[in-house]
Amino acid sequence: MKIALFGTSADPPTAGHLIILKWLSECYDWVAVWAADNPLKSQQTPLPHRAAMLELLIKDINIANQNIALEQDLSSWKTLETVGKAKLKWGENIEYTLVIGADLVNQLPRWYHVEDLLQQVQLLVIPRPGYIIDDSSLEKVKQIGGQIKIANLIGLDVSSTAFREQGDINTLTPPVIAYIHQQHLYECQYVTQKRF
Repeated sequence: MKIALFGTSADPPTAGHLIILKWLSECYDWVAVWAADNPLKSQQTPLPHRAAMLELLIKDINIANQNIALEQDLSSWKTLETVGKAKLKWGENIEYTLVIGADLVNQLPRWYHVEDLLQQVQLLVIPRPGYIIDDSSLEKVKQIGGQIKIANLIGLDVSSTAFREQGDINTLTPPVIAYIHQQHLYECQYVTQKRF
């Protein structure tokens, strides 16, 4: 069995996350996704709200095999702890792939006990518009034990940061927009705009 582990800050989750999840569902037996706090990023919205929006995004994905689930119990600041939780949940004899965005490749060598982590998972890097996956960064990860694949998927040119800074609600799905309005999140001038 092959399980993709995809933690994301999801502040908020975008149509870009949706495309990635659909693609992962076609490549893996199970896709475990959760909202996470990245200690190297600043998040505006409390984790429970980000998890709720991520769950709405997952429910909005129309796929036949229904192999994507919010596994919020996996969330941890330390990815090594997340993998430990996954092994308790699904077992040791599973092929685990940690899915990361291209923007995290440079950060990876600074992660908590990264050598131990890389012994337990394969890495799948999702290319992102605007981020170059350079050979030297990949080589550094390989030198500390990383087995890396680059996804043959180009993500949408959207980001949670762009939404927070510019208010482009076209990057979000209708259920996420509705939740943001209902919970009065991301207070600024665009909160009252309608997408449709």
